[in-house]
Amino acid sequence: MKNMLIVLLGPTGVGKTDVSIEIARQFGCEIVAADSRQFYREMKIGTAVPTDHQLNEITHHFIRFISIKDYYSSSLYERDVLNLLPVLFENNNHVLMTGGSGMYIDSVCSGIDDIPDTDQAIREKYTIIYKEEGIEGLRMALKILDPDHYEKVDLKNPKRILRALEVCETTGRPYSSFLKKQKRHRDFDVLKIGLERTREELYNRINHRVDKMIADGLEEEARGLVEFRNLNALNSVGYRELFDHFEGKISREKAIELIKRNTRRYAKRQMTWWARDKEIKWFGAERKNDILEYIKNSPPRRG
Repeated sequence: MKNMLIVLLGPTGVGKTDVSIEIARQFGCEIVAADSRQFYREMKIGTAVPTDHQLNEITHHFIRFISIKDYYSSSLYERDVLNLLPVLFENNNHVLMTGGSGMYIDSVCSGIDDIPDTDQAIREKYTIIYKEEGIEGLRMALKILDPDHYEKVDLKNPKRILRALEVCETTGRPYSSFLKKQKRHRDFDVLKIGLERTREELYNRINHRVDKMIADGLEEEARGLVEFRNLNALNSVGYRELFDHFEGKISREKAIELIKRNTRRYAKRQMTWWARDKEIKWFGAERKNDILEYIKNSPPRRG
């Protein structure tokens, strides 16, 4: 039987963790996390990492393995996961990847363009611009350096804009010139499974999860990270809203309201990303048995 990478994806709050644990139990396999926010060891509550019990029951990789101070990217993730998979396949011909970071999942399944590493000094330069001028300063710089990418990039996402600017200035070429979208061969099969819920149910789950994060101590966790608020890792939903509250810009109630709203918007963007991928088989999140049967009976799908 060929080695198979099972990919379980879906929007934040849909219930991927519980389903992934059940799949891992049934197939005796390990889990590769594909949620870029869960990579950072300092961010636990606000990133909804699996519980200690779940982590002890099933071996997880790429959970809280780097610091918020470390540079990491989808290309580095692609490299690291492709180095790990042959080791995992030696013990089991199934490996489960689960998460909500579409770009990171795509990097492993299909490959991403070879984009050069960037200069740390340039990264710091644009981070300062972002701090002093806000996202509008980044947008204007990108419009000058790479007008083609400016027309396509999510202009509300400072991480994406920062990345493009770093590459533009480091290489002297537009970031868009590196984006060729050439799918790469993988020597394992890929089976993509998506979890979905009705919008009302998903949004209710998101709201409830934010309330639980607050009850579990998200505010205290965020207070301990205030000095690092300008790092890319902390420009994340759940942290940036609380940072604004700590600075007196908004009330605590408003911060919580914005965390819920921005998380719902993030979930919508995730679904938009995956809508283009026709290889994904979608299931209601409660259909665990159907998902297990689908995996057992699925023909090979070359990545």
